Amino acid sequence: MLLPLLGVLPLLGAGLLWWGNAAFDRLLLAKVRADLAVADGYFNSVLGSVGTSIDAVAGSQALVGLLTGPQAGAPQRLGPLLDGLAQRQRLDFIALRDPQGRLVARNGGPLAPGERGAAAALAAGNGADATSVELLQPDQQEVLPPALRPRVAVTLLPTRNAAPTAHRVEDRALVLLSTRQVLAPDGRLLGRLCGGVLLNRNLPFIDHINQIVYPPGSLPFAQWGSRGTATLFLGDVRISTNVRLFAGASSGDRAIGTRVSADVRDAVLGRGQTWLDRAFVVDNWYVSGYEPLADRAGRRVGILYVGLLERPFREIKIAALAGIGAMFVGVMLVAAFVSLRWARAIFGPLERMEATMRRVQAGALHARVGPVASGDEIGRLAGHLDGLLQTIEDDTRQLQRWNAELDAKVGERTGALEQAQRRLRKSEKLATVGQLTASIAHEINNPIAVIQGNLDLVRELLGAGAAGVQPELALIDGQIERMRLIVTQLLQYARPSEFAGYVEPVDTAQLLEDCLLLARHQIARGGVAVQRDCRATRRPAINRHELQQVLVNLMVNALQAMPEGGTLGLASADVGDDAVELRIADSGPGLPPDLLPRLFEPFVTRRRDGTGLGLWISRTLVERYGGDITAANGPRGAVFTVRLRGGPV
Repeated sequence: MLLPLLGVLPLLGAGLLWWGNAAFDRLLLAKVRADLAVADGYFNSVLGSVGTSIDAVAGSQALVGLLTGPQAGAPQRLGPLLDGLAQRQRLDFIALRDPQGRLVARNGGPLAPGERGAAAALAAGNGADATSVELLQPDQQEVLPPALRPRVAVTLLPTRNAAPTAHRVEDRALVLLSTRQVLAPDGRLLGRLCGGVLLNRNLPFIDHINQIVYPPGSLPFAQWGSRGTATLFLGDVRISTNVRLFAGASSGDRAIGTRVSADVRDAVLGRGQTWLDRAFVVDNWYVSGYEPLADRAGRRVGILYVGLLERPFREIKIAALAGIGAMFVGVMLVAAFVSLRWARAIFGPLERMEATMRRVQAGALHARVGPVASGDEIGRLAGHLDGLLQTIEDDTRQLQRWNAELDAKVGERTGALEQAQRRLRKSEKLATVGQLTASIAHEINNPIAVIQGNLDLVRELLGAGAAGVQPELALIDGQIERMRLIVTQLLQYARPSEFAGYVEPVDTAQLLEDCLLLARHQIARGGVAVQRDCRATRRPAINRHELQQVLVNLMVNALQAMPEGGTLGLASADVGDDAVELRIADSGPGLPPDLLPRLFEPFVTRRRDGTGLGLWISRTLVERYGGDITAANGPRGAVFTVRLRGGPV
C-alpha cells in the first residue's frame, strides 16, 4: 500500500523541485535580459543625443560666423565659444580642426604650444560625419581638455578568474564620439568638429544607468540585500562601475581597474555573444548580462554590463524549494497515514478471518469472523466463511449427537463396531474438509484459466521468438496441468464418486528426479545437499501426478525443516514379494514425539502458515491405491516412508 507513495510522490516532488529551480533561474535570466535591454536603450539614446548636440554645434551661426568673419579662426575667441557650447550641450569635450586636419581649438582652455596647429593623428571617425563608440589612443587624446585627461588612465587590479595579462595600466579612452563637417553658407568646408562624452571614470553616467535600470523599489527582497549593478568596460577592464571592491565598501571604493572573467571575455569580446548567465564579479556571484560595444568599424572595443547580486535570490530560492519539499513530505506523511488506515480496512477483515480459522483449528467451532463494515468482496467473503463455519458446526454437532446416540446403543459391541465408529469420525472430518475443499477448488479454477489464457497469448505474440523460451513455457504448461490435477483432487475429496485417477506403471527413480527439478530453487536457495540411493526396479501401478504431488509435498516439508541447510536423502528399494518403498529423509531437528501419533490427521500442524492438510491428503492419495505413508525419527532427522504395491519390473 505504501509502495506508490514511497516511489511516486518522491519522484514527483523531485521533479517539481527540479522544475521550480530551473523556472526560478529562467525568471532571473529573463529579468537580467530585460534590464540589459533598458541599459542598452539608454546608452544608445545618449549616443544619439551626442550626435544631435554636435550637429547643432556644427550648424550654429555663432561658430560659422566666427569662422567666416573678419577675425576668422581667432583661437582666443574660438576657445570660449566652444566652452559655452560644450556646457550648453552637456558634452565633455569639443574640438575643431581645420580642413587639413590641424587642431585649431578645443574647450577646456587654450591649446598648448605643441598642440596648436599640429597635424595630430585624427581620432577615429573624424574624417566624415559619424556618431559611434570609439577608442582614443594616447596620441589621439589631444581633443580632450587637460582637466579631463587624468580620468583616462586606469590602473589594472588583480582580479580573480580574469585572463592573464602583462599590462598594468589602461591608457586608452573610451568615448561616445560624434564628428561633423562645418560648412560655410556657400558650401565651402571650414573645418571638422568632433565632440562627445568620456566614459572613463564617468561615475555620474554609470550611476544614472543604474538608477534607470534599478530604481528604488524595483528589486524584490531588498531587505535581504538584493541590489543591481551596472558597468562599462574598455576591453575587459572596468572603467566605470558602481560595483564595490568588497562588501560594505564606501562609495569611493569602486572596482575600477578590475577585469571581467576569462569566460565572459572570450564569449563577449572574442565571439561577440551576449552573455546571460551567472558570473563571478569582483568578489561575488551575480546573475549577469554582458553585451559587446562595437566601434564604427565593427571592432568590439568594450562591454555594457548589468547584473543582480545572486546570493539573496539564491537564499530565497532555497527557502522556497525547501518549503515545497517540506510540503511534499507533509503530503506524503498524510497520504501514508490515510493509506495505512485504508489498508487496515482491507487487511483487518482478512486477519480476523485468519484468526477465526486458527480458533476453529484449535477446536473452537463456535468462533466466527463477525460483522465486517465493508460491503465489498472481502466483506462478502467473511460472511460466506461465517456461513460455512456455521454449517460445519451444525453438521459437526449433529454428527456428535448421532455419535453419542450410537455409542449409547452399541457401547457393548465388539471391536468391529469400534472400527465403524472410527470410520464415522473420519467421515465427520471428511465432511468438514469436503466443504472447504469444494469452495477452495472452485475459486482456484478462475486464476488457472487466466494464467493459461495469458500463456497462450504470449505464444501468439512471440510467434517464432517463442522457440528460445520453449522449455520455460513447457514447464509452465506442466505446472498449470499439475494445478488442474490438484484442483481435480480437491474436488475429488469433496465429491469422491465423481473422480478417479488414471493408473499407470511408474518409474520411481525418474519420478524422484522430476520432483527434484520442481524443488530445485528451494534446494539451491537453502544450500541443501541431495543424496540419492535409488535401487527399486518394480514399477508400482498408481496415478503418476498424484504420486508426484505426494513426493513434492514430502520434499518441501523436509526442506522447510532445514532452514540453515543440510542434507536431503532420497532412496527407493524393492521390499517383500510385491512392494516398493520410497524414503524421504532430512537432517533437521526431527518430529516432536507428541506430534507423531496425530501427524496424518487433518488440521494438525506446528507451522503458523500451514493448513495441516498436506500429510493427510498425501496419505489419502496413497491409501487409495493400496499403499501407506509412515513417519519416524531417523539418526539425524525425520524419515517419511511411502509404501506402494509393486508392479512389473
